[in-house]
Amino acid sequence: MRRGAGGGRGRLRRAPVVRGLLAVLLALAATCVVAAEPAPRVLHIGTSGDYAPFSRRADGVLQGFDIDLAEAFAAARGYAIEWVPFTWPDLAADFAAGRFDLVMSGITVRADRSIAGRFSVPVATSGAVLLYDTRVHPAGVEVDDFDRAGLRLAVNRGGHLERVTRARFARAEVRALADNAAVRRQLVDGAVDAVVTDTLEAPGWRRGLDHVGQAGPWTTDRKAYWLAPGQDALAAELDAWLLAREADGTLARLRHTAFGDAVQAPTATPLAALLAAIDERLALMPLVAAAKRRDGRALEDRAREATVLDAAWRAVRAAAGEAGARPEEAAVRAFYAVQIEAAKFVQARELARTDAASDAPDLQQALRPALLRIGQRMAALVVALHRAGVPPDIDRRLADELRSWALPAALLTRLAAATAALAPVAERAP
Repeated sequence: MRRGAGGGRGRLRRAPVVRGLLAVLLALAATCVVAAEPAPRVLHIGTSGDYAPFSRRADGVLQGFDIDLAEAFAAARGYAIEWVPFTWPDLAADFAAGRFDLVMSGITVRADRSIAGRFSVPVATSGAVLLYDTRVHPAGVEVDDFDRAGLRLAVNRGGHLERVTRARFARAEVRALADNAAVRRQLVDGAVDAVVTDTLEAPGWRRGLDHVGQAGPWTTDRKAYWLAPGQDALAAELDAWLLAREADGTLARLRHTAFGDAVQAPTATPLAALLAAIDERLALMPLVAAAKRRDGRALEDRAREATVLDAAWRAVRAAAGEAGARPEEAAVRAFYAVQIEAAKFVQARELARTDAASDAPDLQQALRPALLRIGQRMAALVVALHRAGVPPDIDRRLADELRSWALPAALLTRLAAATAALAPVAERAP
């Protein structure tokens, strides 16, 4: 009886010790489990927070198409996001200083940005437009009507729109404002004759202003995500995810939520993204021509062209191996060979201009690395197009996407045929 009681008291005395030891072991186990699970990689994403419908800050909260898309990507791929604010005048310097892994804020694809970093496949398209007061200027006026001395135009400072505004309106007074919201206020207050925005931002700016008309667009711009040069793996991961989200309708739904009824054709399909990459590559050719002129290089370099074709085939073959695809070497080489001819056409036209720019980035240190980065994306898209097939309207699509380069009809026909030949043999039209 006493043994039982004594034994009972002994167990009671030991119970707190056992429970304490158990708690320590459980805490250690929990610590080990936590330590075994690596913390998610943080993506430092640049955003302006002032460019609806891509990115805007409302009551301290970021909203918009690029915000939603970034959060969906991060959730799907196990990333955490740290939003890094920027202002448009400081964007290029902040990017060069390495403040961002990527920028997602309605960024327009441009040659100078292709040189500084690398772009994802496009996610949207837009065009520059003028908004004006129809009580002062008659409805239906054209863009060129505002290129007159004495007229005042307001535009956001430091971004793509300021660049295209100054290029188009040499006679008018251009007021570049650091605060994007202040640009719209200039229109509301009647302080200027017109303001510059784009086809996706304009509906929000016109809301509630029945007396505001719109002229344009006078540009065709692609929006994509701008990654730092060393982010090769992230760029490939993001591109693959965007292509998949275009295919399953996610991008279309996000565009509709952000842009409403604005017409937006799919941009992250293999063909659309490949044509965009060709266009981005051609956009560097005037600079390549200027660099060749400055350095005393010949337009044509057959040895270099052979090197480019070999490198292109190796890149496509590597991408094909990872995807389990088998594109034909002859078709791939023919596709890149026609691109070289298109590039030389653009370069020759630039070299023939008497007013061509004399300054250009270094060919070896800046331009060729940029072309290589575009080529890496292009190789993956060639494989994706091989797997997906080429639509029958390739001729029209290609001519439309590359119209700004005024390529000869014969060259466009050859490029369309070479692109169509990337499809598997069994899927080609007779």
